[in-house]
Amino acid sequence: MAPRILVVTPTYNERDNLPRFVRSVLEVVPEAHVLVVDDASPDGTGEVADALAAEDTRVAVLHRPGKLGLGTAYVDGFRRALERGYDVVVEMDADLSHDPKYLPAFLQAIEEGADVVLGSRNVAGGGVVGWGPGRHVLSKGGSLYARTILGVPIRDLTTGFKAFSRRALLAIDIETLRSNGYSFQIETTYRALRKGLRVVEVPIVFVDRRAGHSKMSRSIFAEAVVEVWRLRLDALTGKL
Repeated sequence: MAPRILVVTPTYNERDNLPRFVRSVLEVVPEAHVLVVDDASPDGTGEVADALAAEDTRVAVLHRPGKLGLGTAYVDGFRRALERGYDVVVEMDADLSHDPKYLPAFLQAIEEGADVVLGSRNVAGGGVVGWGPGRHVLSKGGSLYARTILGVPIRDLTTGFKAFSRRALLAIDIETLRSNGYSFQIETTYRALRKGLRVVEVPIVFVDRRAGHSKMSRSIFAEAVVEVWRLRLDALTGKL
């Protein structure tokens, strides 16, 4: 039987991007379902998502009462995926920075035995379009910082374009995930590695958003800096 695939995309003020995003995903992987996790976007993204769901049974919406954070949005999406029997769960941003054309390569890697697939900007064939020098330094420096402290070979620990097998989500114990910003990506990958799961990097070209505003903030960056050390300490004390 073909695997059941769920693409989870958290949204906050993405009404201009969401219809194109959903259409593009379903054109590339028609058998997939899309779950929009909307944090009560004041721009009406939730209503746009409801309209898309009314038009296509492959689309569903999870409305949350406010801006509760990236990490908890993904955990809510993962929980629904596990409850409803999906075999593969994909994380994607709705801002069109993650190109659905890479999804077949992700799914192929899962089929060939990967537990977690990372869309990597930092391996051969990967890259970024539309960033200034400062953003490049921040991203690559953040991955290098985390990789060095955690002692792992992964080149892109902060990517938000990822795929998980059902086995991987069960192994990393989603109910105990603690990060809520971009460090969520570091934590999920590190937990997978600590569990002995197979993590594969697939090259992607990340394209900076064309509409809307980045959700990155100083507090999110600070959380990631601290979280890396907490993860390392947990590993050293046998908590991971």
